[in-house]
Amino acid sequence: MDWLADRPERRAHPKNLWSDVRSIIMLGFNYGSDDDPLALLEQRTRGAISVYARGDDYHDVIKSRLKQLARWLIAHAGGDVKVFVDTAAVMEKPLSEAAGLGWQGKHTNLVSREFGSWLFLGSIFTTLDLPHDNADTDHCGSCRACLDICPTDAFPAPYRLDARRCISYLTIEHKGPIPREFRANIGNRIYGCDDCLAACPWNKFAQEGREAKLAARDNLRAPALDELSRLDDASFRTRFSKSPIKRIGRDRFVRNVAIAIGNSGDAELIREAQRLVTDDSALVRGAAVWALSQLLPQEQFASLANDNASRESDDDVRAEWTAEPSA
Repeated sequence: MDWLADRPERRAHPKNLWSDVRSIIMLGFNYGSDDDPLALLEQRTRGAISVYARGDDYHDVIKSRLKQLARWLIAHAGGDVKVFVDTAAVMEKPLSEAAGLGWQGKHTNLVSREFGSWLFLGSIFTTLDLPHDNADTDHCGSCRACLDICPTDAFPAPYRLDARRCISYLTIEHKGPIPREFRANIGNRIYGCDDCLAACPWNKFAQEGREAKLAARDNLRAPALDELSRLDDASFRTRFSKSPIKRIGRDRFVRNVAIAIGNSGDAELIREAQRLVTDDSALVRGAAVWALSQLLPQEQFASLANDNASRESDDDVRAEWTAEPSA
């Protein structure tokens, strides 16, 4: 197992979290990729999925491991425990820094000298009073690699992230139409973004993850956009069974695919965008209209807009048909 914190010295004391909690054990799980996630960005007819989401859902995989460790702890030392893997309001990154697992880099994510940027974080809250570790120190220096590579300028300053501009937020958490100002820079990223993580020089020490359940599925390494655009709800659920992608739902995912189609520059994908213009989901239809505006000659798109705008019932989709071409 690629646990960083299964060693007894990797512990941090809590800070006024629960009155009965005496210690927090922080753990890091390596999910390093076997390829360069930035290379896929050049394959414009393929979808780029964040490394962490190409295998099984890390919440389930890591929580199972944490429970094993928690049961061992209770058996050997007693006390009560509670485990968390991004499942509660736990400040996992600063706690991990306090436990000596690494430091929060300028991209606000944890960086390890042993595993670079590729770490899932989990925690065990316990009533046991355990000795604590020294916090790690910042080793970013004058480097700006993670800040400068961000496609949407989501870092207003080092160590500060504007989530409203972050592609991971926009493609995963954002429920409505993706703001037009960010669409072109999203490129072919259809779920998350690894740019700031992949750019970190500390990744020269990174290792490939060894957990089979987190390994990339073949059909998620570089999936074809035309194939993904044809997913209905049932096929979406089947394809992304046990995947973290499943939780955003088919409509939000295909919205992302349609944006990537618009950025592909491939005329062969026009027919896919045209089909999605009649999708049941207004969210998908709006993204498909934008994709057509990017792929079709202006005159041809204007003709389609004249035919379709008045028949569209959704205000957001109608606005896509009537938007200025340069917007």
